[in-house]
Amino acid sequence: MRQFILGTDWGEDVDDCLAARILLRAHKRGEINLLGIGINTRVEESCPSLYAFMENEGAIVPIGVDKNLKHVIMQISYQRVLAPLAPNLTNDNFEDAVRLYRRLLAEAKGKVEILEVGFMQVINGALMSEPDDISSKSGLELFEEKVERVWTMGGKWDQQGGLEYNYSKYDFTREATHNFVDKCPCPITFLGWEIGANLITGDAVKDDDLLAKLLIAWGGEKGRESWDPMLVTLALAGSPEKAGYKAVCGTATVDENGRNYFKEGEGLHQYVVKAQPDSYYKEIINNAVK
Repeated sequence: MRQFILGTDWGEDVDDCLAARILLRAHKRGEINLLGIGINTRVEESCPSLYAFMENEGAIVPIGVDKNLKHVIMQISYQRVLAPLAPNLTNDNFEDAVRLYRRLLAEAKGKVEILEVGFMQVINGALMSEPDDISSKSGLELFEEKVERVWTMGGKWDQQGGLEYNYSKYDFTREATHNFVDKCPCPITFLGWEIGANLITGDAVKDDDLLAKLLIAWGGEKGRESWDPMLVTLALAGSPEKAGYKAVCGTATVDENGRNYFKEGEGLHQYVVKAQPDSYYKEIINNAVK
């Protein structure tokens, strides 16, 4: 069975909720093993709100949060709906996200795939981590041994020098993305901003569904652009071709300013290009979340 770790900027945007539902449902059906979820933003409601969401989905997995992060001030919305559903929990009840990644990789039997739909400082922190009480192996050694592929939503790959929020918003994520893409020893598949922009999903969720309330709290009662659920459905399909994309293969770089570049040819990297009309992806995602 395929094993996954999800990294999410469970924060300002609500497409993370759609992505998490798809992944948690696949886990609950026994199609995959979701080992855990790392939150790469942090507010007071981060872990309690995600835990409450998982309880609603009927699938509980380990949670970690970046406890060192002090740079992000988020305008939260749906977390205020969820956190009261887990009133006895705080972030202190949960693990640091880098430690979670290290522990899940060290304990995993077989290969793991990592999905990152937010900022890259946690996965980069795991990659650059030193041996500790969890494992005598460095992060680089754990990635070489345990990580099959990284799937990431970020960048803008329809142009050289593309600039996108997840990779460029803050100094810490620009630095982390630049380093991770350069040093990661594993294959990376990128789904860029251009893929999910203007493709609205979540508009088929029933009004009495908690997810509908989260969309409304965020301001997306008519749905939301589909970056994160598109990455999850791509990864679950297992290959770009099976998910309705074409893959452009080669070597990616992200510079110190968060701008992405790509050289086609041999390399560990690929980004995806839509091979189907938007309605194709919309139907897949809406069927998975409603």
